Amino acid sequence: MNANTLRSRAPLTLVSAVNNELEATLELQREAYLAHPNPSYNERRADLRQLQAFIRDKREALVQAVNADYGSRSRHETLFTEIFPVVDGVDHVLKHLKKWMEPQSRDVDKRNFLGASNRVIPQPLGVVGAIVPWNFPINLSFTGLIYTFAAGNRAMVKMSENSRHLARLLIDEIPAYFPPDKLAFFDETGGVGIEFSKLKFDHLLFTGSGQTGRAVMAAAARNLCPVTLELGGKSPAILCEDYPVHKAAERLLFVKLLNAGQICTTVDHLYLPEGKTAEFVAAAKQIVAERYPSITSPDYTAIIDERAFKRLTSALEEAKAAGAKLIKLTPGKKWDAATRKIAPHLVINAPADSILRTREIFGPILPIIEYSSLEEPIAAINQGPRPLALYPFSNDKYTIQMLIERVMSGGVSVNDALMHVGQHDLPFGGVGESGMGHYHGYEGFVTFSKMRPVFYQAPFSAIKFLWPPYGKFASTYLEFLTR
Repeated sequence: MNANTLRSRAPLTLVSAVNNELEATLELQREAYLAHPNPSYNERRADLRQLQAFIRDKREALVQAVNADYGSRSRHETLFTEIFPVVDGVDHVLKHLKKWMEPQSRDVDKRNFLGASNRVIPQPLGVVGAIVPWNFPINLSFTGLIYTFAAGNRAMVKMSENSRHLARLLIDEIPAYFPPDKLAFFDETGGVGIEFSKLKFDHLLFTGSGQTGRAVMAAAARNLCPVTLELGGKSPAILCEDYPVHKAAERLLFVKLLNAGQICTTVDHLYLPEGKTAEFVAAAKQIVAERYPSITSPDYTAIIDERAFKRLTSALEEAKAAGAKLIKLTPGKKWDAATRKIAPHLVINAPADSILRTREIFGPILPIIEYSSLEEPIAAINQGPRPLALYPFSNDKYTIQMLIERVMSGGVSVNDALMHVGQHDLPFGGVGESGMGHYHGYEGFVTFSKMRPVFYQAPFSAIKFLWPPYGKFASTYLEFLTR
């Protein structure tokens, strides 16, 4: 066998080994589910507390692993956006879980089913798969697990190729907290995601790009596996005439520069009333300079990898070459390839067909688009794919309600951005090309449960009078029912 043959077969051998491990783990979890299909309230509570214990016990190691994957990730951002939501999210679910698990009574048609009763009983689906992106890998893996375990399921989680340090930590340490028939993590070593999405899960949760989401959904469809897709898109902010510009800038720029803009629900672009751009630019320069004296600040996060860094810098250069005005908001260099940090930028007059206007930015760049009437941003947003989030800024409740009614999006934060995602009792999800399905809150419990309808017949059934052969009584009764 020559070297070329070996090289050609090596990838197939690797994929085969990966697939065997995935299939074996799924079979292990399936058998465990069938042996014990409905964990008790106390068992689910213990699983949730164990998730919380892992996050608390390994807090520093988790922070360091994510920092290593990014090259430079703000410690405070990791604690605030990844560690806290999981710890707090477990506490929220534990307060509500007993009620969520209770069977629900439903009405019965007493004309035909006198004495019978109806219930909806939440039951575990079985084994849930999750494919997790790199931008908030702790939050997005463990938040899904909170609702997966609350619903009584088992879970397999596939991490991103950009989360190598974190994946290694999870693979090494989780077995001390959960057996593999309950929870297993997998690294992306090449081809894992493809094979993972082909598995016959009882539900599949994917968070990532629309392009990959389509491929995941197509693979899951072969098994008729239901999917929850949390995608992205160009989530707009609309600053209305009556809202203070400086106040809006403070809130918008906090969200836009959090994780250096690498958030699926961040503000992608901003619509400003005509004549307000100069005021917003002045406020932005002051605010950002105070928060990030330079891009070397440890509070300012790096771009995840070289590919993303080049994509963002090329988009800035393309916009500039096409006549856009780039406004750098921190002193010093505009970007640094060695550290993969890009200075926060505002972009004025980016052409409508430029990358910054047509593709999700996912970086610390905020295009500004002026409008003369609110009809302009409404029409522009509605002509494109439905965004994952909408951020209207106004103190007029009628204007806010009008924008909520006329512009569809996955979620809304009014007079702020992103904050709806941090509400434990609000469902989170997209619409159209920004995703489908929900998790978080009670809706998360429902997503990972089979809300099973059960009809209990009475000792005496009036339906017997409608058994064939149909006589005069059946004809008279049906005539009455359908009149």
